[in-house]
Amino acid sequence: MDLGLRGKVALVAAASQGLGKAVALGFAREGANLAICSRKQDAIDAVATEARQHGVEVFATACDLRNAEDITRFVQAAVDHFGGLDILVTNAGGPPAGGFTDFDDAGWQAGYELTLLSAIRLTRAALPALRQRGKGCIIMLTSSSVKQPIPNLILSNVFRAGVTALAKSLAEELAPDNIRVNTVMPGRIATQRLIELDQANAAKLGVDPETVRQRSLAQIPLGRYGEPEEFANAVVFLASERASYITGAALQVDGGMIRTLW
Repeated sequence: MDLGLRGKVALVAAASQGLGKAVALGFAREGANLAICSRKQDAIDAVATEARQHGVEVFATACDLRNAEDITRFVQAAVDHFGGLDILVTNAGGPPAGGFTDFDDAGWQAGYELTLLSAIRLTRAALPALRQRGKGCIIMLTSSSVKQPIPNLILSNVFRAGVTALAKSLAEELAPDNIRVNTVMPGRIATQRLIELDQANAAKLGVDPETVRQRSLAQIPLGRYGEPEEFANAVVFLASERASYITGAALQVDGGMIRTLW
């Protein structure tokens, strides 16, 4: 199926590893040009090299998504480089694991800036370029925690829910501009982040990580962790013309793990 993305410009934040990298490479496979960032230039350059093997143009730069000036500089440089922007994917590395009493004001502020405020800032910076195109798409990566809070992930539970509310509000506000806004919720996708979370939960529970893994697998109807490429395929589809009547949606990619009706 031709998704109609060849020659489009997709900006994907935090794309040096994990889900961000998978999404960036998913767009590259469909022929979309890429603007990507990471805190470390060498890490994002490696992803750019891999993406270029698909024959697309890539703009890659270092950017700290906790820093407003960095975000503005990244988005503007990408727009200047390509002459416009069609797709924005907001993403950031997950906040640290922990419960309510594990974080002071500084910890909560850091989680807010990384998870929610980065999505706000990226959208604010990219919106003029999306509007100039006459249509566009914003996809915000969240978590299954927005429907079913995850133990020992209080910061993610709170702030990713905020990202979902932001996206739902923007879907209505930006519809007259023909800009669609959706979120995609990963369940347990096999990334380094998931390994680290399993290790953190194992330490908290006093068991080994494999025990945590097996308990998680028992909660997933498909009986396995998802692959990053499977998650990326859902994001790329939502950004495509094949999803032109989908906005304000929250798509779960979780192997059936979330059992709520909506």
